[in-house]
Amino acid sequence: MSPPELDLRLDGFGAADERTEEAFWHAIDGEQDSLIPLAEHHTADGTHSFYVLHNRAATWGIPGEPQLVALHLRRDLHAKTFRFDHAALPLPAMAQSWLTHRGCPSDAIGLLPGAGPPAADETTRALEQRLISDGDHYAMGYCYTRDDPDDMVTVVALRALDERAPSPFRVVVEEVDTDAWTHTLREGGFATVREALQWCDARLTGEAGPLPPVRLTAAATGPAGLPKAPAPPPSGRSG
Repeated sequence: MSPPELDLRLDGFGAADERTEEAFWHAIDGEQDSLIPLAEHHTADGTHSFYVLHNRAATWGIPGEPQLVALHLRRDLHAKTFRFDHAALPLPAMAQSWLTHRGCPSDAIGLLPGAGPPAADETTRALEQRLISDGDHYAMGYCYTRDDPDDMVTVVALRALDERAPSPFRVVVEEVDTDAWTHTLREGGFATVREALQWCDARLTGEAGPLPPVRLTAAATGPAGLPKAPAPPPSGRSG
């Protein structure tokens, strides 16, 4: 089955200014043939559109770069112009979180049927829901996406924005079982950024041990060990 085509719903609209036009070309329009929608939501009045996109061209770019794009389009229906914000992110749940914190209802940006391998277990589903809903507690400091069918994995290192967090650094790992075509998501807690990055490097070389547990405060709620979601990474752009 062929992937769904991307419809940005911009017929009759132009960029709000030259800066927006140039930024949109470099970020979205020039890559449009390679962008596959995994999720999308449009407000009833047509003012806002939210997308989770997979950039198929990323696999041929810089090794390890994020392959997902979160896109928020804002239209001026009277002036027939648009502006946009976007961010390159490594995990669908992180892209969904980025969009929900820009006004997209969380229950409206679920992944389309067939948009990637489904979750293998309830732990994965619970962690993804936490990542989607609580997107302002952690910032992404490092990520690496490997799409090798023999070891399809994404590692993400997060830093707590609250310096009092008992596990100030966390690593989230997505692994895809290409035979069963399912994915798992797990996380661990670290005291220092060096330890978190060392674990990421070890996972990518096949030498990592188990993820250490996340230390929680007494007031922590929800499934044990689940991190808050990351804030937008430095790659986010506006136009």
